[in-house]
Amino acid sequence: MSGRGDSEISETGEDRIETPEDLDGGRDLEDVEDLEDVEEFEDVEDPAQVARRARWTAAVTGSLLALAGLAASMLRATGTASALVPAAYAFGAAVCALGAFLGSRGRTRRALWLLIAGVMVMALGDQFD
Repeated sequence: MSGRGDSEISETGEDRIETPEDLDGGRDLEDVEDLEDVEEFEDVEDPAQVARRARWTAAVTGSLLALAGLAASMLRATGTASALVPAAYAFGAAVCALGAFLGSRGRTRRALWLLIAGVMVMALGDQFD
């Protein structure tokens, strides 16, 4: 054995690389007659589309949390709460805005953790009221 798992040695002694057509029997979507076979082809999701959806989700969620934090900061600033409460809301909103920016750039894991941290800062600031 040569250690190559994707090739076979034919009767003539030549290496033959398996292609995707060899693995699925050479079927195309046009050759499929059963509904089950059609579902087999439709289950594959485009990784670029998944990444794009994750970026949009992180950016939109971060923006909404930042706007909510700023609105809460403005409402708490006009009330009788101490100055620490609106400052905590504003700082949490800034962290969420940073998470939205990183999420739009493709850093979705870091964006998720920043969104969680921003909401936690806002919640902690609300406890000082």
